[in-house]
Order: sequence, then C-alpha cells, then structure tokens
Amino acid sequence: MWSAKIIVEYKEGILDPEAKAIKSAFNTMGHHEIRDITTGRFFHLEFKQEISREEAEIKLKEVCEKLLSNPVIEKYKFELEEVA
Repeated sequence: MWSAKIIVEYKEGILDPEAKAIKSAFNTMGHHEIRDITTGRFFHLEFKQEISREEAEIKLKEVCEKLLSNPVIEKYKFELEEVA
C-alpha cells in the first residue's frame, strides 16, 4: 500500500495575501528577523489497495492537477512512501 504527502503552494509571483497578513503580524509581535513566509495546504492520502508505484504516481498527478490545486496559480509536490 502507498501513502502520499502532498503540498500545494502558490507559484512564484502570485500574491499570497494570507502570508502577507501573517508576516505583518510577526512584525507587530516584534519578530523582525522573519524575511519571508509562504502559505500552502497539506494533504495526507493513503491508497486502499495494492497498486504499483507508477500507477500511484499517475493517480496522484491527476488528483493534484484536477482537484487539489489550481495549476494556473499553484504548484504541487508529493512524496510517496510504501507502507505495510
């Protein structure tokens, strides 16, 4: 069985208003050492049946591109791990 960790973030150059607000809050709290911050979403997915690594990667790419991210403004990456 396979387990996947997926991270979705804005692409470079896309405005991230949540990150901007968080950075402003850091500054208000006196944490001026923080240079930059980005936000994103994290997903943990487990397949319920045995499939090959290649099949799992194909399915993950499809799910990421069609459901979990907006490919116009977001990028994604995933780690795939075999679990017992």
